Amino acid sequence: MTIRLYDTAAREKRVFEPQDPRRVTMYVCGPTVYNYAHIGNARPPIVFDVLRRLLVRTYGADAVVYARNITDIEDKIIKASLETGEPIADITKKFAEIYNADTTALNVMAPTIEPWATGHVAEMIDMIEKLVRRGYAYVGKEGVWFSVKQMKDYGKLSGRRLEDNEAGARVEVDADKRDPADFALWKFAKPGEPEDAIWDSPWGRGRPGWHIECSAMAAKHLGKTIDIHGGGIDLQFPHHENEIAQSECAHGEVMANYWLHNGFLDMGGEKMSKSLGNVVLVHDLLKAWPGEVLRLAMLSGHYRAPLDWTEDLLKQAKATLDRIYGALRRVWDADGGEARDTGVLRALEDDLNTPEALAELSRLAGEANTAADQKDAVAMANARANLLAAGKLLGLLTLTPKDWEQGGDNDENARIDALVQARVDARANKDWAEADRIRNELAAEGIEIMDGAGGSTWRRV
Repeated sequence: MTIRLYDTAAREKRVFEPQDPRRVTMYVCGPTVYNYAHIGNARPPIVFDVLRRLLVRTYGADAVVYARNITDIEDKIIKASLETGEPIADITKKFAEIYNADTTALNVMAPTIEPWATGHVAEMIDMIEKLVRRGYAYVGKEGVWFSVKQMKDYGKLSGRRLEDNEAGARVEVDADKRDPADFALWKFAKPGEPEDAIWDSPWGRGRPGWHIECSAMAAKHLGKTIDIHGGGIDLQFPHHENEIAQSECAHGEVMANYWLHNGFLDMGGEKMSKSLGNVVLVHDLLKAWPGEVLRLAMLSGHYRAPLDWTEDLLKQAKATLDRIYGALRRVWDADGGEARDTGVLRALEDDLNTPEALAELSRLAGEANTAADQKDAVAMANARANLLAAGKLLGLLTLTPKDWEQGGDNDENARIDALVQARVDARANKDWAEADRIRNELAAEGIEIMDGAGGSTWRRV
């Protein structure tokens, strides 16, 4: 089996070859925990969860080490603390827990390692000291800055030239810097900033810059050179570019052998932004839709391409899952099957081609329906195994068909079960009017009764 991934730095697909197949390392930039995550923030954890599942399938669960950080040192967090009066630790703990609960609802597995920035300030200071000693950084009046002109190949990830980095173009503008493209490694504390956002350092009290956080945490937990570094395309510049600069100048080694970036998510053709008022929170979406619906919708487009997030996309994802779970229900009791390597695996090995993988999943559902129609016990068992194996790779089909189709609480489901049984009894007594009345009553509640050779069951529609 060969995995091919599009490496942003190489600008082409490359065969994935880990440094050590017994320890495959991946680092993905995690959330800044000061507020709820919007649906665009959910694309990286879902995309790289699929990649992690593929790596586990290929190299084994014990071999894959996946780190996703928590950024709990950042200007927005300080602003939230000053505005609300809440301690920073309370804010970050609250929203980190919400983020992890929301991603769990999206069937995203917890990372192997979840480093918090506040737990790694010493490592950040150590890295900054190395950069200062080696002439890549300098101390100003407002902080310690990385001098981009000291790195000959700065810009190699994004393809940006230094002359493109004009003041005001997504770079910090400050008279304290020698060059507009220079970025902060350490920021000196300002009057009025909370004490819980200030640390001691050799240069003065303050806090680390954003970019140095990931460099220090990745090096500590995964090594100076890691196999895969991932994140959203918005992080390619300046964040990932600056990570490379810091890490490679401090260590003298390549930071990551493969760089992967997912595309933007749009809202009805427009970029999601607070100014447009079209920001949709994961937390709110999960109140209206099952997590697997959001996940399948996110995987319906190739991860590197933009994805237009609409109500129709969610409805289509729900209908697709209803159909696949319906097929799985028909073969659910057929135990003992053996899964084969299907087109789902081959599609994911080709740069995580999830649209093709989902098309194959639908084809496997068709195979299950055919096996059920023919009452072929062996084919039904194999179809069940194939669907579940494919679902595991994609992070789908994690529920039983009954739980997917019925949901609800036990008391409510027991009431519906009783009504369905009452309809069965009415039909047995040829009381067609009563049977129709019960069907109509349940239909008005959004309950569809399904009659089959094995009896009658129901689902929510």
